[in-house]
Amino acid sequence: MTGQDLRQLLLKKWGRSYDVQLRRTQGKVFLQVMWKYLEQASFPLTEMEYQAHLDAIATYLHGFGGTLQVEMFIQETKERPRLGKAVSIPLDLGDRASEWIL
Repeated sequence: MTGQDLRQLLLKKWGRSYDVQLRRTQGKVFLQVMWKYLEQASFPLTEMEYQAHLDAIATYLHGFGGTLQVEMFIQETKERPRLGKAVSIPLDLGDRASEWIL
């Protein structure tokens, strides 16, 4: 998965280029689809910065082995990002969790 693939996945599901963030909480890693999106006037990144950010996130997801998990979750979820409420996608890192969580 590339950053462009991730963007297309978000656009296909929700119709917007939402911001995504990796978060670690209580020893677990989540990809969070935030409520802010590129098409908002107040979005803090330019299109080039946003794409570079998605490329970096996609690189991490590939390294985690979590791209398929993210694709399946986004396709199947009924949730949607809304103000103050991100969609949290749990990433199962399996035996390699200790490599990523310090």
